[in-house]
Amino acid sequence: MITLEEKKSWWEEYTYQDKINENVPEAVAISWKKCRQANVDPFDGRGKRVSDAILESILKENQWLMEIAGPIMQNLFSIVMSSHFLLVLTDSCGYILDTIGDNAINKKAENLRFERGMLWSDEEVGSNAIGIALEQDLQIQMAGADHYCLTHHEWTCAAAPIHGLDGEVVGCINISGNAEEMHCHSLGIVAAAAFAIETQIRQRHSYDLMYTALNSSSDGIVLLNNEFRSIWMNRAARNILGMGLEELTRYDFREIMSDINWENTERWKAGRPSNRTDCKLKFDKKVFGCSASVSPILSDGRITGFSVSFNKLETLFKTVNKVTGNHASYTFDDIYYKDPLMGRTIQLAQKYAKYDGCILIEGESGTGKELFAQAIHNASSRSDGPFVAVNSSSLPRDLVESELFGYERGAFTGALKEGKPGKFELADHGTIFLDEIGEMPLEFQAKLLRVAQLHSVQRLGGKFEKKLDIRIIVATNRNLKEEVLQKRFREDLYFRFNVLKLNIPPLRERPEDISFCAHRFLEHFNARYPDQKKEMPEGFIRHLLAYDWPGNVRELQNYIEKTFYLSQGSFLSEQIPLAEFSDGDGFAERDKRRNFIGVMTLEQRETENIREILQACGGSVEVAADRLAISRAALYRRLKKYGIRTREYRTSL
Repeated sequence: MITLEEKKSWWEEYTYQDKINENVPEAVAISWKKCRQANVDPFDGRGKRVSDAILESILKENQWLMEIAGPIMQNLFSIVMSSHFLLVLTDSCGYILDTIGDNAINKKAENLRFERGMLWSDEEVGSNAIGIALEQDLQIQMAGADHYCLTHHEWTCAAAPIHGLDGEVVGCINISGNAEEMHCHSLGIVAAAAFAIETQIRQRHSYDLMYTALNSSSDGIVLLNNEFRSIWMNRAARNILGMGLEELTRYDFREIMSDINWENTERWKAGRPSNRTDCKLKFDKKVFGCSASVSPILSDGRITGFSVSFNKLETLFKTVNKVTGNHASYTFDDIYYKDPLMGRTIQLAQKYAKYDGCILIEGESGTGKELFAQAIHNASSRSDGPFVAVNSSSLPRDLVESELFGYERGAFTGALKEGKPGKFELADHGTIFLDEIGEMPLEFQAKLLRVAQLHSVQRLGGKFEKKLDIRIIVATNRNLKEEVLQKRFREDLYFRFNVLKLNIPPLRERPEDISFCAHRFLEHFNARYPDQKKEMPEGFIRHLLAYDWPGNVRELQNYIEKTFYLSQGSFLSEQIPLAEFSDGDGFAERDKRRNFIGVMTLEQRETENIREILQACGGSVEVAADRLAISRAALYRRLKKYGIRTREYRTSL
């Protein structure tokens, strides 16, 4: 074993004769030469303190390292406390961050200024274990004259670098004491301490990654112990539940989430999570509808807890609505019109958009009832919410209730095992549009009335009613008043829907819109096929005006498209037959229109027609006479004959 005296002689050879003894360790020899080149005084070696501002910056930057190393250094000090050794932690440059020692060793360290805030690199204080460990990235033990400076010859030091996640040196752990008390186990102790700190760095990084990932999740996540009590929750869980961990720990999750089969021990031991399912979270008087799944936490094959992942159904509904396209695309700017009659209809619809009352839209097929419904939604305070459109005539009679109200799991044979929300739930905080409401089965209308009155819905097989924040818009191409008289539509449901009524005039009653809309449709096709642009001659326009358009704007758009494709040259041809185009659906729609107001006498039909036009014209006899293609005198005679008072309509808009 090499003695301190031998080390002293080797140091003197180099200091006075510039000769490196072959027994000097290579790492020490490299450091000695470096110190001589840097003109380090071999008879000094006391540390130099940095300013308070720099020290504060250094400590702040390395706070994380001090937090990790602190407990390990405390444990280590309890082991070596009786041997009067000093534990030192430095940053990657050699600045001392913390020291732990007894009074005797601390006093000795003060003489060397071996304390917090000192830079303990080779260039500053001469060769030492800290400087060599950091500079050469190795574990090293030095004693006596291994140190370059004479003032350190009373010390023995063992140091090990601390590595970060990428293998870079982030600091150093050192143990120092009297040279005469040097122990061969000192290097092993600091090596073990450095390894423990590095392990904690990796674990902390893993924890930070997990914590960030769990907290960035939109799902609420709660971790439970094996007694089903919460021990951790993420930020989303706090926001969803409106409570913190301290309050949540009062609850047994088996009681607040009773829909989950917590006794499924076989599944849990196999490490299999539960299927994600709709369930209720019940806290005293609060009930949250949510979609949740539970995963077991296993340790050595034993169940030590559970991870519960959940989210409010409203959040999932937003995703469903986004994926399924439950949103309104059209606004009032997308409605083509020039005729004043249509302009007043739009003004009335814009007024309705400000309120949440039910709206009944009546009009023939092809007049744009859903277009108006979407425009009303987008002009309302609900524009950010969903717009769920339902065609009542397309719903199978035996599935109407489940489609509109939804169902819980196991509600009926063939039901999805996780249950399914209905259209009304999906429309929460938005608008539901029930098209062709006149086709709704009579036996279902009583249930629909209750939802329309209370704005709450209960799923099939469910036990709880869910309060909804919705706006209901219904539309029909039938005369619902006549349907009520014929006992095909409930009177109470009719009055519930008929809070705000909107009649969309057919295209034949607004001739200015025929030409205007035709030109707008042509512009669209010209833009789409710029190398085949076409114009609309006067003869073609007269051709359009001479037709009564039973399919309304939809038929007009389709006719312009077909004519654009089939016309030769640069002009739309009036030779494309309208009757041939509208044969079938068009004529059927014309027949529907003729029966739209039910079975009436000619005088009843004329009376009804005059009333509708007066209402649409705001009670203006001049405009109404023009629409009816009769003189004002003739109109006055009919008004007197049928007992119609125009002042009743002057305030209708």
